[in-house]
Amino acid sequence: MQPPSSSSKDCAESPTLGHSEQDVLIVGAGVLGCTLAISLARQGRRVLLIERNLNEPDRIVGELLQPGGVAALSRLGLESCLEGIDAHPVKGYRIFYHDDVITFLYPPVPNLSKNSYKQDSLQRPKGRSFHHGRFVMKLREVAKREQHIQIVQTTARDLLWSECPKRVVGVRCRRHAEHPVTYHAPLTIIADGYASNFRSKLIDRSVSTSSRFWGLELIDADLGSTSLALGVIGNGGPVLIYQIGKRETRILIDIPETVYKLCSEDGGIKRHIRTRVIPTLPTSVRPAVETALATGRLRSMPNSWLPPSKNQPLGVAVLGDAMNMRHPLTGGGMTVALNDVVLLSQLLNPQKVPSFSDTVAVSRQMRKFHRKRKAKNASLNILAQALYCLFVADDPSLQVLQRGFMKYIKHGGKYVEGPSGLMGGVYHSPFLLCYHFFSIALYSLWVLLCEECANSVWGLPAAIIQCVLVFGRAIKMIAPYILAECS
Repeated sequence: MQPPSSSSKDCAESPTLGHSEQDVLIVGAGVLGCTLAISLARQGRRVLLIERNLNEPDRIVGELLQPGGVAALSRLGLESCLEGIDAHPVKGYRIFYHDDVITFLYPPVPNLSKNSYKQDSLQRPKGRSFHHGRFVMKLREVAKREQHIQIVQTTARDLLWSECPKRVVGVRCRRHAEHPVTYHAPLTIIADGYASNFRSKLIDRSVSTSSRFWGLELIDADLGSTSLALGVIGNGGPVLIYQIGKRETRILIDIPETVYKLCSEDGGIKRHIRTRVIPTLPTSVRPAVETALATGRLRSMPNSWLPPSKNQPLGVAVLGDAMNMRHPLTGGGMTVALNDVVLLSQLLNPQKVPSFSDTVAVSRQMRKFHRKRKAKNASLNILAQALYCLFVADDPSLQVLQRGFMKYIKHGGKYVEGPSGLMGGVYHSPFLLCYHFFSIALYSLWVLLCEECANSVWGLPAAIIQCVLVFGRAIKMIAPYILAECS
């Protein structure tokens, strides 16, 4: 995307970059903004962290950090931020599919935090679930203690552009009725989240949203085990349930936009949840959901997809949900963000880029960043979108694949640990993802053939035709996400 033309005033406001008071501006003090600020500050960079509201965030997503994200947080030296917030260990999932219940544990791997590869160090990693706002406030507390970080509560309104050369040199801010204030730096990082004010000005790709998560906070719900998140599929949109506190449990109910429109005409979302969703839930959690629906806050968040984009304008980088989003069904968002921080802090290390004023060096490292981040994050992005399509299964071919997937993982061993490792950010191989995806697709066809032939041998020709249609639907489902990651 071409940057907007700069006014002469903007050029006049831009000081000589060598005299900037900070090395980098970061817009947004969320998970990515805080961790990146801390990482750069510990390398000796002077960081100005800008946040619109420094009160504790109150969100219904961003509450499950996969094991890969915990490992990334440890590599950044910030694992202590998970302490003192009542975070619960998560060992995997318990999936309810009609009458089947399948345990979906993360695979045993070398100690991810300590980079130990001895055979006797194999262990099952754990994710953590928590109140999102408490985690963010812990990160902000650490950022406030860093010598090289200054945090300012204000709203970034505009980018400042310089004509010579064409590049971003800072931001113009305003809070309430205050006069505009400008901040300058050789590098500006945009990390203002899923509702970014700057995305459309800097990247060409747009956000697509096909459903929303509707969330409730349950009190004293009986999950059977607080170390397993529950997933309910096979009855419309998927439902996630996981512990976020000693007494608090989050339930997230996916409702596609098409269903939401019908709900609006037939008694609303609450009626839909009470009549269509609660009867499909595990019996032990139904009373808590009924109570929360009657007395609690029902809130929603869009489930969006935004393929990653390269940063083109000089002097600025768009990161986090402002640049790349995937369906939150798999809880991969924070893991992707923390993986990006680990990689970017390595590439922008002062030994490689002594000064951010060197736009050529920064641009070169950002190109490397967008190429290398695919190794860890492409599988998380693709899996989130593909699994969502599979779990919704809104056509007969996808229902065949859904049924095959559940039978596939019931075999246990590598059949469940491969997919669970990819979901948990433990495995990062796009090739492993493709291997399991096509194994599931072919196994689904075998299941279909066996079912049809068991009924009647004369059904074989029709079953073969259906197999072709199902396999074609599988390719059509995953191909757009693979292509988006490769571009």
